[in-house]
Amino acid sequence: MKNILLFADPGIDDSIAIMYALLHPDINIVGIVSGYGNVDKEQATDNVAYLLQLAEQTNIPVIGGATRSCTGESPVYYPEIHGKDGLGPIRPPDTIKGELLNFSQIFQLVEEYHDIVVVDVGRNTSLAMAFMMDDQFEEKIHEFYIMGGAFFVPGNVTKVAEANFHGDPIASNFVMTQVKNITSVPLNVTNKAIITRKQIEEIQNLSSSPLVKILDKVYDYYFQAYQEMVPGIDGAPLHDVLTLSLVMNPDMGSYLIRNVDVQIVGDNRGQSTADFRVGSMPEDSTTKIYLSLDYQAFIQDFMSIMSK
Repeated sequence: MKNILLFADPGIDDSIAIMYALLHPDINIVGIVSGYGNVDKEQATDNVAYLLQLAEQTNIPVIGGATRSCTGESPVYYPEIHGKDGLGPIRPPDTIKGELLNFSQIFQLVEEYHDIVVVDVGRNTSLAMAFMMDDQFEEKIHEFYIMGGAFFVPGNVTKVAEANFHGDPIASNFVMTQVKNITSVPLNVTNKAIITRKQIEEIQNLSSSPLVKILDKVYDYYFQAYQEMVPGIDGAPLHDVLTLSLVMNPDMGSYLIRNVDVQIVGDNRGQSTADFRVGSMPEDSTTKIYLSLDYQAFIQDFMSIMSK
């Protein structure tokens, strides 16, 4: 059993990742930090509350994260990908309003659980805040997984930048350069984590979970957006789900250990860089960068967990 503190900004792929975590028998979500990203913080929080209610797991604490990036800029949202309210065509009932705990609840959870794995599948602002508020935070966390970055492959919001790193490059650069025992799950592998409409139908035929009942609606909206961005694509890549899947199945892909920097300003804002030359691995580096994926193993894991 892994105790996971999840930072998220749901968002369709974040929402499916939350579904995966809630349904996984070996994941204990100790808390969800809800912040801006794909939608604003208030809507993200309502989406989290809606998913927890469907899963009948409303005892999971939801903690208030950041409302904007360390750059001070107003956030840019992507309704064409995630829908106006972050769940495609679905809007949580007006009766469901997420109640946020104070950010300091993070540190109480860390004291309660001594083996927490932090998984951040959104902008890294809230995670950076945790380090700034407690300089011992890193030492109290077992390991960190970050969905972000792109190495040798195009970005998804600019020609070089992935969305999470581009959204707050200051926070991302801080996290990636200062934190040890961190794993980056970049577009190199998440772009390959494609789930098809047929697989969604198979899951729904096998599961009676209320979470799974809404899966086709949110997936279809997301898939349509990807069909417009990548003509001919067979399905939609579940970036954030893959990150959690790798937490639980670290041998499902291969990685290199390198130091990572994130460009903060200019045309290359949000670009992740590392030195991959032979013999270039610094002796003190512990940052893992996943660069390949066993796709069939991912499909098997996703189908198994979501169908339970």
